[in-house]
Amino acid sequence: MNKIVTVLISSLVFLMPVAGSASELKDEVRQILKNNPSILIEVINENPAIFIEALQNASRKAQVLDAAQREKAEKRKFDAAFANPLKPVIRKDEAIRGTRNAPITIVEYSDFQCPYCVRGNQTVEALMKKYKGKIQFVYKHLPLSFHSEAKNTARYYEAIRMQSNKLAFRFHDIIFADIKKLRGGEKALKLLAKKAGVNMKKLKQTLKNKMDVINARIQEDIDEASKFDFQGTPGFLVNGIPVKGAYPLEHFDGIIEQLQKRKLISL
Repeated sequence: MNKIVTVLISSLVFLMPVAGSASELKDEVRQILKNNPSILIEVINENPAIFIEALQNASRKAQVLDAAQREKAEKRKFDAAFANPLKPVIRKDEAIRGTRNAPITIVEYSDFQCPYCVRGNQTVEALMKKYKGKIQFVYKHLPLSFHSEAKNTARYYEAIRMQSNKLAFRFHDIIFADIKKLRGGEKALKLLAKKAGVNMKKLKQTLKNKMDVINARIQEDIDEASKFDFQGTPGFLVNGIPVKGAYPLEHFDGIIEQLQKRKLISL
């Protein structure tokens, strides 16, 4: 029994590796437990405090190891992304914020009702200021099913874009200044569009006559986001390098620095 206790406490048999002759002993204990599983319960009942401490230590070590493995995996994916950047479709009539054909292209897949997208938008604004004249920004749609007003807001954005790219981004900015206003539904969208300076008569006609075109465009964005494995919002592509989530400015800086170091862009 003492032999079993020693091995269980030192390695927790199934959780922690052991080396050398201890490995052979561990195999022997495994066989004993396999033939007499009730022994394990007996040992634990007799040494509860020791086993709890050992389990906690094993858990902490496993967490550290798991975190290190995830970090290595993420770094491999990050490095691979520069060799094979994703290629979003930039349409000829795309609403571009910043400088068209700039060295840095940021594409965002976003949901107008997503609170994390508010933070993402703030980061984009900060990037536009920091890299003034060096970024072209494209807003694409990924309305999530559990946000009741997200898809209709995307429809309004696209209908307004047909009037003016400038008005579309003004509408975009007004919404992200306070997304809670969208709880007012269609009535709120009309008020927000009016506030943005939209020609409301043209907007009404576009929403009535061009809805098939608008819905198809939004679906294209959704399909593209899915192809790039963006399942939540916001999702970004920085010259094809994916960013999944509302990461801070520093994360984007790191990507831009890597793009420069690898001589993929020149600022």
